[in-house]
Amino acid sequence: MPVQNAEIAELFNQYADLLEIKGANEYRVRAYRNAARNISNLSRSAAEMVSGSEDLAKLPGLGKDLAAKVADIVNTGKLPQLEELKEELPAELIDITRLAGLGPKRTGVLYQELGITSIEQLTEAAKRREIRELPGFAVKTEQKILEEIGRRSATAGDEKRYKLSVAEELAQPLLAYLKNVEGVRRVDAAGSYRRKRETVRDLDVLVAHKEGSRVMERFLEYEDVDRVVARGDTRSTVVLRFGMQVDLRVVAEASYGAALHYFTGSQAHNIAVRKMGGNKGLKINEYGVFKGDERIAGRTEEEVYARVELPYIEPELRENSGEIEAAQKGELPDLLVLENIRGDLQTHTRATDGRSSLQEMADAARQRGYEYLAVTDHSKHVTVAKGLDADRLGKQIDEIDRLNEKLDGIVLLKGIELDILEDGSLDLPDDILRRLDIVVCSVHYKFNLPAEKQTERIIKGIDNPYFTILAHPTGRMIGQREPYAVDMERLMKGARDTGCVLELNAQPDRLDLAEVYVRMAREMGIMVAISTDAHSVNELDFMRFGVYQARRAWLEPGDVLNTRSWKELQKLLRNR
Repeated sequence: MPVQNAEIAELFNQYADLLEIKGANEYRVRAYRNAARNISNLSRSAAEMVSGSEDLAKLPGLGKDLAAKVADIVNTGKLPQLEELKEELPAELIDITRLAGLGPKRTGVLYQELGITSIEQLTEAAKRREIRELPGFAVKTEQKILEEIGRRSATAGDEKRYKLSVAEELAQPLLAYLKNVEGVRRVDAAGSYRRKRETVRDLDVLVAHKEGSRVMERFLEYEDVDRVVARGDTRSTVVLRFGMQVDLRVVAEASYGAALHYFTGSQAHNIAVRKMGGNKGLKINEYGVFKGDERIAGRTEEEVYARVELPYIEPELRENSGEIEAAQKGELPDLLVLENIRGDLQTHTRATDGRSSLQEMADAARQRGYEYLAVTDHSKHVTVAKGLDADRLGKQIDEIDRLNEKLDGIVLLKGIELDILEDGSLDLPDDILRRLDIVVCSVHYKFNLPAEKQTERIIKGIDNPYFTILAHPTGRMIGQREPYAVDMERLMKGARDTGCVLELNAQPDRLDLAEVYVRMAREMGIMVAISTDAHSVNELDFMRFGVYQARRAWLEPGDVLNTRSWKELQKLLRNR
């Protein structure tokens, strides 16, 4: 059974967590985290590369030692060093690191000072008010830990959800496998995966095939299947090795569009469409559109919508959040597509914590058809990334100018990802900022400020005349870190009043802004920039996740800054 990239990354991340809990060298810990990130961002299967005897040591951020460990995982399904460390440290500590506000370092303190090895022990220690006495902790920390544990307990019965990028890695090879089965005519993944939600609980796969096809049998034989839950002639359910459940339904071609519609839309969207059908004397279900006992539509989704006098509604919009009313009025948005993107406005290089050179990033952007790429390495406050001070930034500006003289078909923008400090001032002086084409600003520390102070901090930063884009505006990490407290409506008004652009960060761990805030920005007339925050050439491909999120938020090309040509973008940046 091939090991998925996500599985390799998870093992490396677990090892890094336990190393950090143990107090290992920070550079060693970071090496494993970088390796996890690089493997999860590969556009190819690491297992296939190993089986093809390709040299993984040449990949960014690996080297011979880590490449050998990837091979170990591919060949055995395990990381021996992790297994050894789990014998030394309780593996349950990893669960504690996942609690918002903790992480490996604080978990290490809890373990070393109080001997805490489980969520239950952590709860009791917090109730006994022992945590507030530890170095680096406080009363508020203790309260937040109890709140987070309570929140987790309230959702303990919920099934696990997977980030869209992980779901995609699991779904695409399965769909390709099924398409190659003899007799199969159509294969689609429906549900929240097709609607491109941030997280996906399971996969609903539909298949249409010729009579006699062995597609159901072949599905159950798929090499990544860990357990068969149910099997039948028209529906079977399996659990993949990574834990995700997959339902396969065999559908008649005459009903395929109706089934795809039924299993794609949210429950609320489907009910609304069925109600419209009922008002016209029609019955709409997964088998088709019926008038009495006669099926009058259902081969395509377009037929289903046409029978209730609606145009086709894109899957990402099917949430019953105004799309039906907009369709009735002929006001559906002309949604953004990936081909509309003309450049990327936040990327990093080896000058700080990136893993590719200026030339490599420029070449990769040109290969993707981009007209421009903003180089926005970290500023000096991010010491862990060896952020740039004014002197080093000045040298990089000169280097970019020299490189631009040689580049053909692509322009590198001189930029910085600049920290907004706790008092709202920016991390570098205006003298150096005025030499830049673009200034991307963000919050990287003091996430726990009260909402009023956090909001004031960001708005003060936005008021700086060189401030161009507010990056990952809420600081969230999906499933890992909650957004910091901030008054988003007030923040957006500040952005609108100053002409500040809000970033939709396309990193699949972030997708920040959340869809609700992206849509709010659109309604308030605030420009959005979709950026990958790429730290290597492979991560430039994350742009698609940002586009998915933008489509769910109803964005059209005109709402997005980096759909502009280089000439148009220059004018907008000068005006700012």
